[in-house]
Amino acid sequence: MPNKTKLSGDQVAVSPDYEQLARFLIEPFLENPQSLSINSEVNPQSKKVWLRVAFDQGDRGKVFGRGGRNIQAIRTTIQTAAAAQGESVFLDIYSDEPPQSDDSGHRERSSSGGGNNRKRQSPSRPAPKIAKK
Repeated sequence: MPNKTKLSGDQVAVSPDYEQLARFLIEPFLENPQSLSINSEVNPQSKKVWLRVAFDQGDRGKVFGRGGRNIQAIRTTIQTAAAAQGESVFLDIYSDEPPQSDDSGHRERSSSGGGNNRKRQSPSRPAPKIAKK
C-alpha cells in the first residue's frame, strides 16, 4: 500500500511502497519466496530510504545474475521510482555468511614499500618465432 502524505488543500502526495516493489522484483528469482526478508528504514527529513534484503544463500546467483545484471536492474528500477518522488533509495543485500577476506591485497601493500600501490609487472616474454615454409 502506498504511503500517503497530506498536502495543502485536496492534494495528496503518494510515496511508493519500496518494500513491496523490491519484493515484486526479487521474488521471481527465488526458489523459496518465503525466505525473502525485507527491512526498511526511512528518514523523512532527508527523503532517504534504506532497504535491507536477505534471502537463502542458494538463490544468490539467480538474484545477482551474470555479472550482477539482475541486481543492478532491480536497483535501477527502485531508484527510478524514488527519483520520480524526489527521494533516494539504497538497496543492501545481506547474507548469513561473513565476507571472505582476500589476503592478496594485504600482501601487495606490504611488499610494495614506500606506499607505492602500483602492481608488479611480470617480465615480458619474447615473441614466438614463426618458422618459414
